Amino acid sequence: METASLRAFVAVADSGSFSAAATRLFLSQPAIIKRIATLESELDTRLFDRIGRTVTLTEAGQTLLPRARHILLELDDSIRSLSSLSGEVHGTLRFATSHHVGLHRLPPVLKQYVRRYPQVRLDIRFMDSEQACRAVETGALELAVVTLPPTPSGALGTQRIWHDPLAVVAARDHPLCALKRPQLSDLGAHPAILPASNTYTRQIADAAFARLAIELDVALSINYLETIKMLVSVGIGWALLPQTMLDRQLRALPVKQLRLQRQLGWVAHRDRTLSNAARALRQMLSRAGAAD
Repeated sequence: METASLRAFVAVADSGSFSAAATRLFLSQPAIIKRIATLESELDTRLFDRIGRTVTLTEAGQTLLPRARHILLELDDSIRSLSSLSGEVHGTLRFATSHHVGLHRLPPVLKQYVRRYPQVRLDIRFMDSEQACRAVETGALELAVVTLPPTPSGALGTQRIWHDPLAVVAARDHPLCALKRPQLSDLGAHPAILPASNTYTRQIADAAFARLAIELDVALSINYLETIKMLVSVGIGWALLPQTMLDRQLRALPVKQLRLQRQLGWVAHRDRTLSNAARALRQMLSRAGAAD
């Protein structure tokens, strides 16, 4: 059984799509289909049901998936351990970052990294911080540069790189901006636009408002901060946004009772060996945090 076929199998299972798996593995869709067909032939069983464009695991596929993950994790860890002995920084680095961190914090570090290590091929996945942490925990990715979880899993090691203070913001013509000293109760009287309840940012906010006994009117829940910023700028509601996103469209409200911040940094699995490429990126991130 070839590991290439197992990788294709896991990629299709994770993405639910042959085309998405092909994009992830830098292969053509026919190549992915061929590898799955080869694996099904070797095992003499169907691993996926294909109904129209929908791809779902069969019972056999569900049984194979955790074992395939384990085999690939052990193989990748062994390869990284052996490769690290040479001290060379090369190969493919698969890591995740959130859209906000990728747009607003990571570019200077990446610019330095690609100049210093041109032999490393970067496979960057943009995803929610919560999804990225799960991918690191399952071994799908080596590293994530994201909003750090308030209570990380015991399997994850984390390091803060940047403090990310949050501001209560509204459009400049919003009624809250007419108040000299807006209070928490004033926030509760107007619709809010916040990330979804399962996000780390929302967990931080909910914990703070719960401590202060304030019930919010959450009009919309959207994970993409740039979209929240746009909705706030047109006056739909107020929001909590990183101070780094403030511009002329928005005004920070001086709510003295509320001081919130997120921690941004890297996440890696405690028990898995990082490649030299991942270690090099982690070191650059740590230096960036020390200089911040």
